[in-house]
Amino acid sequence: HVQLVESGGGSVQAGGSLTLSCTASGKFISANCMGWFRQSPGKEREGVAAIYFGRDTIYYHDAVKGRFTLSYDYTLNTIYLQMNSLKPEDSDMYYCAYCSTNYPPLFGDGGQGTQVTVS
Repeated sequence: HVQLVESGGGSVQAGGSLTLSCTASGKFISANCMGWFRQSPGKEREGVAAIYFGRDTIYYHDAVKGRFTLSYDYTLNTIYLQMNSLKPEDSDMYYCAYCSTNYPPLFGDGGQGTQVTVS
């Protein structure tokens, strides 16, 4: 059973930074794509960033390019999302999930999520 556990959310002022972490148990190394999406109740899922392991390529949504950085650590089965220069519009629930190899990626179901609030 694959489990994804997100952490690192919180409340910050505009211009601040947060780092999200997602630790996977199971098939991290054999995954083709893994990343982050954000979603509020009743709204569309928005892909934020994803890494395509086979291509060593990282996708970023235009809204976060230059501000967010996705990184990964195979030894810890963990991916990270460093979020800098946060804006109020970045406020949302962030989820870690496996994704398809489409570009932009299509995300599967995430973990329990972590809340990011920017004021």
